[in-house]
Amino acid sequence: MATYKEVKGVTVETRAEDPVSNVGTWASGGSLNTARSKMGGGGTQTSAIASGGETATANVGVCEAYNGSSWSEVADLSTARYGQGIGASSTSSLHISGSGTAIPVDCEEFDGSSWTEVGNVNTARYLAGVSGTTTSGLIFGGDNPSPNYLTANEYWNGSSWTELADLNTGRRNLGSTGQTYTAALAATGRASPGNVGSVEQWDGSSWTETTDVNTTRRGPGGSGTSTDGLIFGQTNPAYGTQTENWNGSAWTEVNDMSTGRGEGVNRHSMSTASAAIFSGGIEPSRSSATEEFSFPPPTSTIIREGDVFLGGGKTFKGVVKATSPATVWSSGGSLNTARRDMFGIGTGIPTSMVAGGSNPPRVANTEQYNGTSWTEVGDLNEGTTSPTNITNGTPLDAMAASGNTGPSQAGVQDSESWNGSSWSNSAELNIAAADRGGSGTGPAAFVFGGTNPSNPNGIADSEIYDGTSWSEVNNLNTVKYSQSGVGTPTSSLCINGYDPGAYTTDVESWNGTSWTEIANTNNAQGYGGAAGQSNQNAVKFGGSGGPTGFSAFTELWDGSSWTEIGNLSANYAGNAGSGSAASALNSGGGTNPTTFNAVSEEFEGDITLQTITVS
Repeated sequence: MATYKEVKGVTVETRAEDPVSNVGTWASGGSLNTARSKMGGGGTQTSAIASGGETATANVGVCEAYNGSSWSEVADLSTARYGQGIGASSTSSLHISGSGTAIPVDCEEFDGSSWTEVGNVNTARYLAGVSGTTTSGLIFGGDNPSPNYLTANEYWNGSSWTELADLNTGRRNLGSTGQTYTAALAATGRASPGNVGSVEQWDGSSWTETTDVNTTRRGPGGSGTSTDGLIFGQTNPAYGTQTENWNGSAWTEVNDMSTGRGEGVNRHSMSTASAAIFSGGIEPSRSSATEEFSFPPPTSTIIREGDVFLGGGKTFKGVVKATSPATVWSSGGSLNTARRDMFGIGTGIPTSMVAGGSNPPRVANTEQYNGTSWTEVGDLNEGTTSPTNITNGTPLDAMAASGNTGPSQAGVQDSESWNGSSWSNSAELNIAAADRGGSGTGPAAFVFGGTNPSNPNGIADSEIYDGTSWSEVNNLNTVKYSQSGVGTPTSSLCINGYDPGAYTTDVESWNGTSWTEIANTNNAQGYGGAAGQSNQNAVKFGGSGGPTGFSAFTELWDGSSWTEIGNLSANYAGNAGSGSAASALNSGGGTNPTTFNAVSEEFEGDITLQTITVS
């Protein structure tokens, strides 16, 4: 079955058959200036980089940037080497380890004009798989020295590498897909005693073996995500052209490359299954060729106003909308510590955490959810209540900011970063406040609004964290506190809150530069939960509409309007939210001003889709 997913990770529909049948095409792109193989790579089909590599005679530090039609030389690596790379564009890339005169452990980061040496990997390697971005990525498998088929898996947080759970099968020359550090695919490769067709899927905490590819191989390229990806080409047992599309459960053969080759720039981490790029490689001589893969526009499409969905390698439009209000929410596991007014963290039901809160007194402990039960993990350095709800962090990378730590209710400037096992004190905010909204991850967080004794009716201030320090940015249009926040530092929503004198229906959208007032919710609330990965998709639930007017209301945002859907099982306020618009978790809270709950409820959004014909 093909599972259709929105680009921000929202499950749209499961079908037995693709609504559109096409197998994609490879087309020639611009040629590299220097023919080579085994390069690092980052970016997209229209903005990519090829770093370092191996010519027929030597390792090189040559780097080239791609604009969608041609390659141009940019600053060389500090050390000539081949290796692996991740990145978002031709101006943002990370070249990781690799092989030179010796196998280096250092990494170099490109900012559009020059390379800078950054944190060393724990295990030197080459011919490894990668996933993620220049501030949050993975490297897994590889070789060091040959033949040593590695299982080692490491996480990059923008400044240092941390060892995580190993692959089940050590392998090198593998194909890899993934655009985040919590969702990756390791496919095929060379293992002992030979090539393998096995595939492993990473969920942020462990690797699970999944469906084998149709063609066992080594040296393929990879593109896309862990649930919608491609692998293509090979160097062994022959220089192959085979291309396969992964839909999250099965591999399908699609159209082949024009020229058989492998070990090129094959890990453009932000490329998709519908828009991949493969440059250079071995065929058996070193190549300078570039090929671009795309699925042609379908003749019919599933439409949703304003949102693009990917499925089975095809591009569709559609809408997330609950169709079974009575069964939208279901019971989840119980927290070990009942609490309210805590941090909610996570991108989905099985990747969620809560931290801090009150019971009373203030709570410091952190709990992690695996989809069934909660487990206690490392404590905050200081018990915090009425905090910022940084909804998009993950069990590997999160931020806790602001809140109340003492009886004065004055609010604090403190922030703490989570690295997957412990909290550490981070930079202070510019403003002491509590009851703030928030979004983002550990190295890229965003907070807004709140209250303190100097501003009892609320503040409009917004601050962004860049991994080192907090900076003030443009204010909200309206002062408020007790609001919910979802999204990222470039795409967030500030939902409801207490806007001097009353709870509000107001919603504001952040585009990375400024706040804009958008469509109001149907219910005025504050101190509620919310989940979402951008300003285009969100779900809000529970909250307080007055001193005792606790709420079970759930509303879904589709990018243009709010729709009331199935309520929580009980009225809650001070509840934490985490996840996405189609996979959300409600945790803790109180059913009245004096209760503290341990319950959690899971939201799985059903959908209604409309099929239309487009010209």
